[in-house]
Amino acid sequence: MTKTITAGVDIGAATAKTVIMADGKILSYAVIPTGDSVARAAEKVTRSALEQVALSMSDLGFVISTGYGRNGVAFANKAVTEIICHAKGVNFLIPAARTVIDIGGQDSKVIGVREDGTVRDFVMNDKCAAGTGRFLEVMAGVLGLAIEEMGPISLTSKEPCSVSSTCTIFAETEMVSLRADGRTREDLVAGIHRAVATRVAVMGRTVGYREQVVFTGGVAKNVGVKNALEAGIGLPIMIPEEPQIIGALGAALIANGALRVT
Repeated sequence: MTKTITAGVDIGAATAKTVIMADGKILSYAVIPTGDSVARAAEKVTRSALEQVALSMSDLGFVISTGYGRNGVAFANKAVTEIICHAKGVNFLIPAARTVIDIGGQDSKVIGVREDGTVRDFVMNDKCAAGTGRFLEVMAGVLGLAIEEMGPISLTSKEPCSVSSTCTIFAETEMVSLRADGRTREDLVAGIHRAVATRVAVMGRTVGYREQVVFTGGVAKNVGVKNALEAGIGLPIMIPEEPQIIGALGAALIANGALRVT
């Protein structure tokens, strides 16, 4: 087979993603937990995506890796920062996008995107769990909920709680106290979502929010966080059909461009 097949491999703290492309068109993708080995996750998720379209590793013409584990992908031809890849991936799907909000397992970022899909500016939080998927996971555990339940539950809140702590440990203590005061689970969850959204909205002010705003990352699947973000920035937010693969998509697009000039 002529090697016109490219792959983008995004190794995040929580999940590993691969997008397979041919001549600039998406063929398949896969998402799995990263687990304890970046190298193993990278190979497993890539093979999974390839098998969907009856391809193998030997069919790959060029591979770009991205994400926090990008330097651990042994079969990648090149590693590219996730900021560049997210801008590229969003621009491909939603050309009108000018701002990307990405909230993953261990970090959050706001990226300003130019018309051509290049990065105008960005800000990133990767030092503190507040404003990340990990923060939501911890809070869900405190409340005895599955992470998938949080979004729908928050929509029924009548009076979201005020969660003042930005530190995960102190917020956990605050949740226990609020629950002891008789606050409903719905109001607790809505308060958590508002706290995450406020943290990210304030962080992104240095970049500025310009329409169209697009929300990516695993947390984008949480409708409660999306609604809280819209309230926090005062603009409507779009979410791609599969928000977790945007970084991998951007990487695959860059790989496609690299293949064309090799």
